[in-house]
Amino acid sequence: MIKLKDVSKSFNKQLILKNLNLEVKKGESLVIIGRSGCGKSVSLKHMIGLVRPDAGSVLVDGTDISTLKSEELDRMRLKFGMLFQGAALFDSLTVLENVGFQLFEYADMAFVQIKRRVSECLGMVGLQGIENMKPAALSGGMKKRVGLARAIIMSPEIILFDEPTTGVDPVTGDVINKLIRHLHNTLKTTSITVTHDMKSAYQIADRIAMLYDKQIIGIGTPDEIKNSKNPIVKQFINGDAEGPITQGNGSRF
Repeated sequence: MIKLKDVSKSFNKQLILKNLNLEVKKGESLVIIGRSGCGKSVSLKHMIGLVRPDAGSVLVDGTDISTLKSEELDRMRLKFGMLFQGAALFDSLTVLENVGFQLFEYADMAFVQIKRRVSECLGMVGLQGIENMKPAALSGGMKKRVGLARAIIMSPEIILFDEPTTGVDPVTGDVINKLIRHLHNTLKTTSITVTHDMKSAYQIADRIAMLYDKQIIGIGTPDEIKNSKNPIVKQFINGDAEGPITQGNGSRF
């Protein structure tokens, strides 16, 4: 469904990704793990065309989106739903207007139809009757779920999740993990999640890929990653302070 081939990207002359290769299978839930700032979110943004590679190609369903013009890219993006790290709700809009935003902009639907679809999506994420509330009145967990309802409003083929459990308490994080997995199974989508939360990764992944030093250094099922012999993967998933990731860089204490 998605293939990143020899993708390289720099910002302000700082190399973030170097010849990165990754394939996402149709219908799977893939989780990309790695340290903060390693390029996980940048990889995700390449997949939806928010960032274009300096070199390499990004194939979505066989089409290299890095070569598309703006209008073609907009059409391709209709295949996607995305839950941003901070939910990225519009503060001045109600929940109804936030969740239904794409329908109001792109769909030829009557208001009553949009309202019905918004209510349906809110019900799928466990939120009912909050259509007239503003984001300021919502908890962090509720904002995440509203963002998730917005991500599925167009019945996308692919859903991207950027650090879905960041900024919420462990109980709410567990609820969100279970919800992501449930929606993946129910909607039959292809899901890609980036996170440094290993509990989240193990709960929602069919496969896990680790990004380190600008490239994917390991990929496999949750059990295969748990039993990886790669010392970098082992240090990260175990959360150890000592190991090759921190060796010699002054990060021990």
